[in-house]
Amino acid sequence: MNYFSSDFKLGILGGGQLGKMLLFDTRKFDIQTYVLDPSEDAPSKVACNQFFQGDLMDFETVYNFGKIVDVLTFEIELVNLEALEKLEAEGLPVYPSPKTLRLIQNKGIQKDFYAQKNIPSAPYTRFPDLKALQHAVEMEEILIPFVWKCTEFGYDGNGVKVIRATTDFEGMPDVECIAEEMIPFKNELAVIVCRNPSGEIKTYPVVEMEFHPEANQVEYVICPARIDDAVAEKARAIALNVSEQFNHVGLLAVEMFQTEDDEILINEVAPRPHNSGHYSIEASYTSQFENHLRAVLDLPLGNTESKVAGIMVNLVGEEGYSGNVVYENIETVLGWNGVTPHIYGKKQTRPFRKMGHVTIVNADIKEARRIAEDVKNTLRVISE
Repeated sequence: MNYFSSDFKLGILGGGQLGKMLLFDTRKFDIQTYVLDPSEDAPSKVACNQFFQGDLMDFETVYNFGKIVDVLTFEIELVNLEALEKLEAEGLPVYPSPKTLRLIQNKGIQKDFYAQKNIPSAPYTRFPDLKALQHAVEMEEILIPFVWKCTEFGYDGNGVKVIRATTDFEGMPDVECIAEEMIPFKNELAVIVCRNPSGEIKTYPVVEMEFHPEANQVEYVICPARIDDAVAEKARAIALNVSEQFNHVGLLAVEMFQTEDDEILINEVAPRPHNSGHYSIEASYTSQFENHLRAVLDLPLGNTESKVAGIMVNLVGEEGYSGNVVYENIETVLGWNGVTPHIYGKKQTRPFRKMGHVTIVNADIKEARRIAEDVKNTLRVISE
Protein backbone atom coordinates (compact mmCIF):
# COMPACT_ATOMS: atom_id res chain seq x y z
CA MET A 1 0.00 0.00 0.00
CA ASN A 2 1.20 3.52 -0.76
CA TYR A 3 1.02 5.46 2.51
CA PHE A 4 2.89 8.57 1.39
CA SER A 5 1.20 11.57 -0.29
CA SER A 6 -1.80 9.36 -1.11
CA ASP A 7 -5.46 8.78 -0.17
CA PHE A 8 -4.42 6.40 2.63
CA LYS A 9 -5.94 7.39 6.00
CA LEU A 10 -4.41 6.53 9.39
CA GLY A 11 -6.94 6.72 12.23
CA ILE A 12 -5.77 7.60 15.75
CA LEU A 13 -8.02 7.13 18.77
CA GLY A 14 -7.12 9.81 21.30
CA GLY A 15 -5.86 13.29 20.58
CA GLY A 16 -3.70 14.08 23.61
CA GLN A 17 -0.02 14.99 23.66
CA LEU A 18 1.06 11.48 22.57
CA GLY A 19 -1.08 11.84 19.46
CA LYS A 20 0.29 15.32 18.83
CA MET A 21 3.88 14.04 18.95
CA LEU A 22 2.98 11.06 16.73
CA LEU A 23 1.48 13.50 14.20
CA PHE A 24 4.84 15.27 13.89
CA ASP A 25 6.10 12.13 12.16
CA THR A 26 2.99 11.58 10.03
CA ARG A 27 3.46 15.13 8.75
CA LYS A 28 7.15 14.48 8.11
CA PHE A 29 6.13 11.53 5.88
CA ASP A 30 2.97 13.25 4.49
CA ILE A 31 0.63 10.54 5.79
CA GLN A 32 -3.03 11.55 6.05
CA THR A 33 -4.42 11.36 9.60
CA TYR A 34 -7.87 11.29 11.19
CA VAL A 35 -8.12 11.80 14.97
CA LEU A 36 -11.00 11.09 17.38
CA ASP A 37 -10.99 12.68 20.86
CA PRO A 38 -13.68 13.75 23.36
CA SER A 39 -12.23 17.25 23.86
CA GLU A 40 -12.71 20.06 21.39
CA ASP A 41 -9.39 21.48 22.67
CA ALA A 42 -7.40 18.26 22.13
CA PRO A 43 -3.66 18.96 21.55
CA SER A 44 -3.73 16.85 18.34
CA LYS A 45 -6.40 19.01 16.72
CA VAL A 46 -3.84 21.44 15.27
CA ALA A 47 -1.77 18.73 13.57
CA CYS A 48 -4.12 16.20 11.93
CA ASN A 49 -5.92 16.32 8.57
CA GLN A 50 -9.38 15.67 10.03
CA PHE A 51 -10.49 16.00 13.65
CA PHE A 52 -13.61 14.34 15.07
CA GLN A 53 -14.97 15.04 18.54
CA GLY A 54 -16.54 12.03 20.27
CA ASP A 55 -16.55 9.58 23.17
CA LEU A 56 -13.78 6.96 22.89
CA MET A 57 -15.78 4.56 25.10
CA ASP A 58 -18.92 4.76 22.92
CA PHE A 59 -19.36 1.77 20.59
CA GLU A 60 -21.06 3.60 17.69
CA THR A 61 -18.65 6.55 17.78
CA VAL A 62 -15.53 4.36 17.63
CA TYR A 63 -17.04 1.92 15.12
CA ASN A 64 -18.16 4.67 12.72
CA PHE A 65 -14.78 6.39 12.97
CA GLY A 66 -13.02 3.10 12.18
CA LYS A 67 -15.14 2.66 9.00
CA ILE A 68 -13.61 5.77 7.38
CA VAL A 69 -9.90 4.92 7.92
CA ASP A 70 -7.52 2.30 6.47
CA VAL A 71 -5.48 1.44 9.60
CA LEU A 72 -6.44 2.22 13.20
CA THR A 73 -4.14 2.82 16.17
CA PHE A 74 -4.52 4.57 19.53
CA GLU A 75 -2.61 6.75 21.98
CA ILE A 76 -4.77 5.88 25.01
CA GLU A 77 -5.96 2.47 26.26
CA LEU A 78 -9.40 3.63 27.41
CA VAL A 79 -11.28 2.93 24.18
CA ASN A 80 -14.30 0.77 23.32
CA LEU A 81 -12.94 -2.75 22.83
CA GLU A 82 -16.13 -4.21 21.33
CA ALA A 83 -16.01 -1.65 18.50
CA LEU A 84 -12.34 -2.48 17.83
CA GLU A 85 -13.13 -6.22 17.79
CA LYS A 86 -15.96 -5.72 15.28
CA LEU A 87 -13.79 -3.52 13.04
CA GLU A 88 -10.96 -6.07 13.14
CA ALA A 89 -13.41 -8.91 12.35
CA GLU A 90 -14.55 -6.89 9.32
CA GLY A 91 -10.96 -6.67 8.06
CA LEU A 92 -9.66 -3.35 9.39
CA PRO A 93 -6.05 -3.57 10.62
CA VAL A 94 -6.13 -2.44 14.30
CA TYR A 95 -2.75 -2.11 16.04
CA PRO A 96 -2.15 -3.06 18.77
CA SER A 97 -4.95 -5.62 18.40
CA PRO A 98 -8.06 -5.61 20.61
CA LYS A 99 -6.95 -9.05 21.85
CA THR A 100 -3.72 -7.53 23.19
CA LEU A 101 -5.56 -4.52 24.59
CA ARG A 102 -8.06 -6.74 26.41
CA LEU A 103 -5.18 -8.30 28.39
CA ILE A 104 -3.74 -4.88 29.30
CA GLN A 105 -6.68 -2.48 29.73
CA ASN A 106 -7.72 -3.97 33.09
CA LYS A 107 -4.78 -4.12 35.54
CA GLY A 108 -6.28 -7.13 37.34
CA ILE A 109 -6.41 -9.11 34.09
CA GLN A 110 -2.90 -7.86 33.26
CA LYS A 111 -1.55 -9.15 36.61
CA ASP A 112 -3.33 -12.51 36.13
CA PHE A 113 -1.68 -12.77 32.70
CA TYR A 114 1.80 -12.36 34.24
CA ALA A 115 1.00 -15.07 36.79
CA GLN A 116 -0.21 -17.46 34.06
CA LYS A 117 2.87 -16.85 31.90
CA ASN A 118 5.38 -17.07 34.79
CA ILE A 119 6.47 -13.48 34.21
CA PRO A 120 8.03 -12.11 37.43
CA SER A 121 5.78 -9.52 39.08
CA ALA A 122 4.95 -8.33 42.62
CA PRO A 123 2.53 -10.61 44.57
CA TYR A 124 -1.05 -9.26 44.50
CA THR A 125 -4.70 -9.99 45.33
CA ARG A 126 -7.71 -8.87 43.26
CA PHE A 127 -10.85 -7.45 44.89
CA PRO A 128 -14.26 -6.70 43.32
CA ASP A 129 -14.59 -3.47 45.31
CA LEU A 130 -13.15 -1.39 48.14
CA LYS A 131 -15.38 -2.99 50.79
CA ALA A 132 -13.97 -6.45 50.01
CA LEU A 133 -10.42 -5.09 50.34
CA GLN A 134 -11.23 -3.36 53.64
CA HIS A 135 -12.69 -6.61 54.97
CA ALA A 136 -9.51 -8.50 53.97
CA VAL A 137 -7.43 -5.90 55.84
CA GLU A 138 -9.66 -6.23 58.94
CA MET A 139 -9.24 -10.03 58.82
CA GLU A 140 -5.45 -9.52 58.39
CA GLU A 141 -5.50 -11.43 55.09
CA ILE A 142 -3.85 -8.33 53.57
CA LEU A 143 -1.14 -6.64 55.62
CA ILE A 144 -0.49 -2.90 55.67
CA PRO A 145 1.46 -1.29 54.02
CA PHE A 146 0.60 -2.24 50.42
CA VAL A 147 -0.01 -0.56 47.07
CA TRP A 148 -3.66 -0.05 46.06
CA LYS A 149 -4.40 0.16 42.32
CA CYS A 150 -7.78 0.56 40.66
CA THR A 151 -7.98 -1.93 37.78
CA GLU A 152 -9.41 0.52 35.24
CA PHE A 153 -9.26 4.21 34.29
CA GLY A 154 -6.01 4.98 36.13
CA TYR A 155 -3.42 7.28 34.51
CA ASP A 156 -0.44 9.47 35.47
CA GLY A 157 -0.40 8.38 39.08
CA ASN A 158 -4.18 8.58 39.44
CA GLY A 159 -5.61 5.25 40.58
CA VAL A 160 -2.48 4.27 42.54
CA LYS A 161 -2.01 4.85 46.27
CA VAL A 162 0.24 3.48 49.01
CA ILE A 163 -1.95 2.38 51.93
CA ARG A 164 -0.06 2.90 55.20
CA ALA A 165 -3.04 3.02 57.60
CA THR A 166 -6.78 2.17 57.47
CA THR A 167 -7.52 5.91 57.50
CA ASP A 168 -6.01 6.05 53.98
CA PHE A 169 -9.19 4.37 52.68
CA GLU A 170 -11.21 7.53 53.36
CA GLY A 171 -12.51 9.15 50.18
CA MET A 172 -11.23 6.38 47.92
CA PRO A 173 -13.42 5.16 45.03
CA ASP A 174 -15.47 1.97 45.54
CA VAL A 175 -14.18 0.17 42.43
CA GLU A 176 -12.52 -3.09 41.43
CA CYS A 177 -8.93 -2.98 42.62
CA ILE A 178 -5.78 -4.91 43.42
CA ALA A 179 -3.65 -4.88 46.56
CA GLU A 180 -0.01 -5.33 45.62
CA GLU A 181 2.83 -6.20 47.98
CA MET A 182 5.30 -3.36 48.59
CA ILE A 183 8.54 -4.33 46.88
CA PRO A 184 11.79 -2.92 48.27
CA PHE A 185 13.46 -1.78 45.06
CA LYS A 186 16.44 0.38 44.23
CA ASN A 187 15.37 1.51 40.75
CA GLU A 188 12.27 1.89 38.59
CA LEU A 189 13.22 1.05 35.02
CA ALA A 190 11.46 0.91 31.65
CA VAL A 191 12.13 -0.64 28.27
CA ILE A 192 10.19 0.23 25.12
CA VAL A 193 9.76 -2.66 22.70
CA CYS A 194 8.81 -2.04 19.08
CA ARG A 195 7.36 -4.73 16.80
CA ASN A 196 5.75 -4.74 13.36
CA PRO A 197 3.28 -7.30 11.91
CA SER A 198 6.09 -8.97 9.94
CA GLY A 199 7.73 -9.86 13.26
CA GLU A 200 10.66 -7.44 13.22
CA ILE A 201 11.35 -6.45 16.83
CA LYS A 202 13.67 -3.95 18.54
CA THR A 203 14.12 -2.60 22.05
CA TYR A 204 15.16 0.87 23.14
CA PRO A 205 17.88 1.15 25.82
CA VAL A 206 16.83 0.71 29.45
CA VAL A 207 15.79 3.98 31.06
CA GLU A 208 15.66 4.88 34.74
CA MET A 209 12.72 6.79 36.20
CA GLU A 210 12.81 9.14 39.17
CA PHE A 211 9.39 9.81 40.71
CA HIS A 212 7.81 12.76 42.50
CA PRO A 213 7.22 11.58 46.10
CA GLU A 214 3.68 13.04 46.41
CA ALA A 215 2.16 13.06 42.92
CA ASN A 216 3.36 9.53 42.02
CA GLN A 217 4.39 10.93 38.63
CA VAL A 218 7.71 10.54 36.85
CA GLU A 219 9.88 13.63 37.34
CA TYR A 220 12.96 12.51 35.38
CA VAL A 221 13.56 9.83 32.77
CA ILE A 222 17.28 9.07 32.40
CA CYS A 223 18.74 7.29 29.36
CA PRO A 224 20.84 5.25 29.62
CA ALA A 225 19.86 3.99 33.07
CA ARG A 226 22.72 4.19 35.57
CA ILE A 227 22.82 0.43 36.17
CA ASP A 228 25.18 -2.49 35.50
CA ASP A 229 25.25 -3.85 31.95
CA ALA A 230 24.19 -7.27 33.22
CA VAL A 231 21.03 -5.81 34.81
CA ALA A 232 20.29 -3.83 31.63
CA GLU A 233 20.63 -6.99 29.52
CA LYS A 234 18.28 -8.86 31.88
CA ALA A 235 15.72 -6.03 31.71
CA ARG A 236 15.78 -5.98 27.89
CA ALA A 237 15.43 -9.78 27.74
CA ILE A 238 12.42 -9.75 30.10
CA ALA A 239 10.82 -6.90 28.10
CA LEU A 240 11.23 -8.94 24.90
CA ASN A 241 9.60 -11.95 26.56
CA VAL A 242 6.68 -9.83 27.78
CA SER A 243 6.26 -8.41 24.27
CA GLU A 244 6.22 -11.90 22.74
CA GLN A 245 3.63 -13.12 25.27
CA PHE A 246 1.33 -10.17 24.53
CA ASN A 247 1.98 -10.56 20.78
CA HIS A 248 1.55 -6.81 20.34
CA VAL A 249 2.17 -4.66 17.25
CA GLY A 250 3.42 -1.11 17.69
CA LEU A 251 5.11 0.04 20.88
CA LEU A 252 4.96 -1.67 24.26
CA ALA A 253 6.37 0.28 27.20
CA VAL A 254 7.39 -2.18 29.92
CA GLU A 255 7.78 -0.64 33.38
CA MET A 256 9.86 -2.63 35.89
CA PHE A 257 11.34 -2.70 39.37
CA GLN A 258 15.00 -3.55 39.99
CA THR A 259 14.98 -5.18 43.44
CA GLU A 260 17.72 -4.88 46.06
CA ASP A 261 19.21 -8.17 44.83
CA ASP A 262 19.00 -7.17 41.13
CA GLU A 263 15.95 -9.21 40.22
CA ILE A 264 13.65 -7.62 37.62
CA LEU A 265 9.91 -7.54 38.33
CA ILE A 266 7.31 -6.26 35.87
CA ASN A 267 5.23 -3.38 37.22
CA GLU A 268 2.87 -2.77 34.29
CA VAL A 269 2.83 -2.17 30.54
CA ALA A 270 1.35 0.37 28.14
CA PRO A 271 0.69 -0.59 24.48
CA ARG A 272 1.46 2.82 22.96
CA PRO A 273 4.03 5.62 22.94
CA HIS A 274 4.94 6.37 26.55
CA ASN A 275 6.32 9.08 28.81
CA SER A 276 9.45 6.97 29.37
CA GLY A 277 10.28 7.28 25.66
CA HIS A 278 9.91 11.03 25.12
CA TYR A 279 13.68 11.54 25.44
CA SER A 280 14.01 9.62 22.13
CA ILE A 281 12.79 12.60 20.04
CA GLU A 282 16.12 14.36 20.60
CA ALA A 283 18.43 11.60 21.87
CA SER A 284 17.72 8.58 19.61
CA TYR A 285 18.36 7.85 15.95
CA THR A 286 14.64 7.07 15.59
CA SER A 287 12.09 8.46 18.05
CA GLN A 288 9.51 6.17 19.70
CA PHE A 289 6.78 8.01 17.75
CA GLU A 290 8.37 7.39 14.35
CA ASN A 291 8.90 3.73 15.27
CA HIS A 292 5.28 3.34 16.42
CA LEU A 293 4.22 4.70 13.03
CA ARG A 294 6.65 2.42 11.16
CA ALA A 295 5.42 -0.56 13.18
CA VAL A 296 1.65 -0.10 12.66
CA LEU A 297 2.24 0.43 8.91
CA ASP A 298 4.50 -2.66 8.75
CA LEU A 299 7.49 -0.65 7.54
CA PRO A 300 11.09 -1.48 8.50
CA LEU A 301 11.84 -0.33 12.06
CA GLY A 302 14.34 2.47 12.66
CA ASN A 303 17.51 2.35 14.78
CA THR A 304 16.53 2.47 18.48
CA GLU A 305 19.99 3.26 19.85
CA SER A 306 20.83 6.66 21.36
CA LYS A 307 23.03 9.24 19.66
CA VAL A 308 23.70 10.94 22.99
CA ALA A 309 22.67 10.71 26.66
CA GLY A 310 19.19 12.11 27.22
CA ILE A 311 17.15 13.14 30.25
CA MET A 312 13.51 14.11 30.18
CA VAL A 313 11.91 16.39 32.77
CA ASN A 314 8.12 16.40 33.00
CA LEU A 315 6.51 19.84 33.11
CA VAL A 316 3.52 19.67 35.44
CA GLY A 317 1.28 22.34 36.89
CA GLU A 318 2.61 23.88 40.12
CA GLU A 319 0.60 23.41 43.27
CA GLY A 320 -1.62 26.39 44.04
CA TYR A 321 -2.12 27.41 40.39
CA SER A 322 -5.18 26.78 38.19
CA GLY A 323 -6.32 28.59 35.06
CA ASN A 324 -4.75 30.00 31.89
CA VAL A 325 -1.23 28.59 31.72
CA VAL A 326 2.00 30.62 31.89
CA TYR A 327 5.44 29.03 31.38
CA GLU A 328 7.57 31.15 33.72
CA ASN A 329 11.29 31.48 32.78
CA ILE A 330 10.95 29.42 29.58
CA GLU A 331 13.17 31.98 27.79
CA THR A 332 15.91 31.31 30.34
CA VAL A 333 16.07 27.53 29.73
CA LEU A 334 15.82 28.05 25.95
CA GLY A 335 19.16 29.80 26.26
CA TRP A 336 20.88 26.69 27.62
CA ASN A 337 22.73 24.20 25.38
CA GLY A 338 20.98 20.91 24.62
CA VAL A 339 17.67 21.93 26.21
CA THR A 340 14.45 21.45 24.20
CA PRO A 341 11.02 22.20 25.69
CA HIS A 342 7.88 20.51 24.31
CA ILE A 343 4.62 22.30 25.11
CA TYR A 344 1.59 20.05 24.73
CA GLY A 345 -0.98 22.72 23.94
CA LYS A 346 -3.22 22.46 27.01
CA LYS A 347 -4.48 25.99 27.67
CA GLN A 348 -5.54 25.33 31.29
CA THR A 349 -3.15 24.30 34.07
CA ARG A 350 -3.94 22.73 37.44
CA PRO A 351 -1.74 21.15 40.13
CA PHE A 352 0.29 18.17 38.79
CA ARG A 353 -1.40 18.26 35.35
CA LYS A 354 1.08 17.16 32.66
CA MET A 355 1.58 20.25 30.49
CA GLY A 356 4.79 19.44 28.62
CA HIS A 357 8.28 18.07 28.97
CA VAL A 358 11.85 19.21 28.48
CA THR A 359 14.63 17.05 27.01
CA ILE A 360 18.25 17.64 27.95
CA VAL A 361 20.92 16.03 25.77
CA ASN A 362 24.60 15.95 26.63
CA ALA A 363 27.58 13.69 25.97
CA ASP A 364 27.98 13.40 29.78
CA ILE A 365 25.01 11.87 31.63
CA LYS A 366 26.06 13.51 34.93
CA GLU A 367 26.10 16.94 33.31
CA ALA A 368 22.72 16.24 31.68
CA ARG A 369 21.29 15.31 35.09
CA ARG A 370 22.67 18.52 36.62
CA ILE A 371 21.10 20.65 33.88
CA ALA A 372 17.82 18.72 34.28
CA GLU A 373 17.76 19.74 37.96
CA ASP A 374 18.35 23.37 36.93
CA VAL A 375 15.49 23.14 34.42
CA LYS A 376 13.21 21.69 37.10
CA ASN A 377 14.06 24.53 39.50
CA THR A 378 13.83 27.31 36.90
CA LEU A 379 10.91 26.61 34.55
CA ARG A 380 7.59 26.80 36.41
CA VAL A 381 4.13 26.02 35.08
CA ILE A 382 1.83 28.60 36.71
CA SER A 383 -1.30 30.54 35.76
CA GLU A 384 -2.12 34.14 34.95
